Amino acid sequence: MAAMKLPVMPPVSPMLAKPVAEMPPDASYEPKWDGFRSILFRDGDDVELGSRNERPMTRYFPELVDAARTELPPRCVIDGEIVIATPEGLDFEALQLRLHPAASRVRLLAGQTPASFIAFDLLALDDCDYTSRPFGERRAALVETLAGSGPTIHVTPATTDIRIARRWFSEFEGAGLDGIIAKPLNLTYQPDKRVMFKVKHQRTADCVVAGYRLHKSGDDAIGSLLLGLYTDGGALASVGVIGAFPMATRRALFTELQPLVTTFDDHPWNWAAQAAADPALARRYGVGSRWNAGKDLSFVPLRPERVVEVRYDHMEGKRFRHTAQFNRWRPDRDPRSCTYAQLEQPLTFRLDDIVPGLGRP
Repeated sequence: MAAMKLPVMPPVSPMLAKPVAEMPPDASYEPKWDGFRSILFRDGDDVELGSRNERPMTRYFPELVDAARTELPPRCVIDGEIVIATPEGLDFEALQLRLHPAASRVRLLAGQTPASFIAFDLLALDDCDYTSRPFGERRAALVETLAGSGPTIHVTPATTDIRIARRWFSEFEGAGLDGIIAKPLNLTYQPDKRVMFKVKHQRTADCVVAGYRLHKSGDDAIGSLLLGLYTDGGALASVGVIGAFPMATRRALFTELQPLVTTFDDHPWNWAAQAAADPALARRYGVGSRWNAGKDLSFVPLRPERVVEVRYDHMEGKRFRHTAQFNRWRPDRDPRSCTYAQLEQPLTFRLDDIVPGLGRP
């Protein structure tokens, strides 16, 4: 990186988006990709992959470094998203597993679950700094610059037709995308500023509270509640957590939930015992590893008798993709009635239909 001499030099904090309920008019609209935000810097053979927190991710994605050297102009800076695309859609869990400390594991995963880079903004090209130019001009230059890229680096689709953007909002979720980003056409590139707009799906679900984790401040407050839904076979599946409570509520919840505290003997989520008995599960859950991308095995089990309504944006597989938000308690609901059947099922949509060549086996 020290040898780089670009008009925009790393580290750079990416430009951000603020949530809105409706798509703003008179903008450029593009899918909101579900991956790792990254600004890619290339100066000849020197390639750097930055992240949202400005820490380099270059070592974790050697296949993207190789692709940048073969598919990009010799000197450029491009804002985009690192994703793992499969025939079934985006796989964020596989992407998380790529952040591994062992170089041998990084090389293995680069071959087994290769990543792609979705480009959506141009910050610099050759000796020209594009950050002060309006987005409409940056977008046109990006499309022209990456016209010959592929099969690893792709340009995100975009439209200025809000009717098309609304159709994308409903259709593309079926491929694992989680909303729409709207960018004013005259917008300059403003690092770390929430000057774009994002529209995400908002839904509710009634979930069973089956456990809690303690708050980091002490033993008399709830840190998060563990949520479950019943499958068609009658098993209680773990779907996510809620944890954004005022401290007074955390303490009150701790007292309220004590009568429901039980043992792991008959609890469906005795993950620690399951992992101890099965080495494959232990590896999956990453017991004792700071790189664990699976479940935290330490929690206080509760009898699954309380129901809470939560807000969520979308699912990834059988779990909430992001932390759900508390809506209200549902004392009127039978916990056994809290099943996956209540969830809205998005249309199935192929990544290849959004970006040709993406997600092909």
